[in-house]
Amino acid sequence: MKVVQKVSMFLTLAACLLAAASSPALAQATKIAATQRDVAYNGAHAAQKLDVYLAQSDAPLPAMIFIHGGGWRGGSKNSVPGWLMNAVRDRWLSVVSVEYRFTDVEPHPAQVNDCLRAIQFVRHNATKWNLDPQRIGVTGGSAGGHLSLWVALHDDTAVADANDPVERQSSRVACAVSFAGPTDWSLLSKLEHKHPAYRQLLGYEPGTPTEEMDAKAKVDVSPISFASKDDPPVLQIHGDKDDIVPIEHARNMNERLKSVGVKTELVIIAGANHGVAGAGPQVAERATTFVREQLLRP
Repeated sequence: MKVVQKVSMFLTLAACLLAAASSPALAQATKIAATQRDVAYNGAHAAQKLDVYLAQSDAPLPAMIFIHGGGWRGGSKNSVPGWLMNAVRDRWLSVVSVEYRFTDVEPHPAQVNDCLRAIQFVRHNATKWNLDPQRIGVTGGSAGGHLSLWVALHDDTAVADANDPVERQSSRVACAVSFAGPTDWSLLSKLEHKHPAYRQLLGYEPGTPTEEMDAKAKVDVSPISFASKDDPPVLQIHGDKDDIVPIEHARNMNERLKSVGVKTELVIIAGANHGVAGAGPQVAERATTFVREQLLRP
């Protein structure tokens, strides 16, 4: 498939930590009450809940699943980005915001397993929520960007003969949008990463030498490991001065996706640090346009 790469938008913004919640500039701008709040998609832990924001429509609508950031250890599903809320307001998209277990509860793969389950749960409830199960995408920033890319690129986890009807549903999505999401844990041995969350996600103490971390775990936690030709279109937005998630994460992912024939777009924000999600209306506009291109029927 044709690959589109855009290097644009020359903006400068202050750094924000990986463990911070979603950027205020993309925080909920349009005040819309959740149609349903704290819906349990799994009963094993109190964190396994989601909020549903349904747009009014006679026909089934596409949906974006939002996975918040926060270093896999903080943040909240309450901080839904404004560009998603505006889409709900404009009645062309519904949104589901997901909470998941943090690393102080359980390390990887608890977080990705929760997100995969949430996607299956949304698809299981598609008819009830007036959603098109074939038009479901995923998005998030920072840790949420990592989780979005991981579930988007991972193989389908559906079990056709499962007793649980949710487990029979596909976990695949139609597109993914990542804002400054980590993609490749092999880079920890090559570049400085100014945050302990990378190690905590795998159950290690901050400061643990990279060579002492389990090699298979570093591969499994990295979304880049799962890139294959059947993956959905991906948009990454990343600052080239990000010292929390170095730009090499996005560049390596973009190149890997190109190499296997996946439609990929990398928007680099020149001079921007980790707060790329708050880099002004251009970022929200590009994300909105991308989602419309992927999820709206011609």
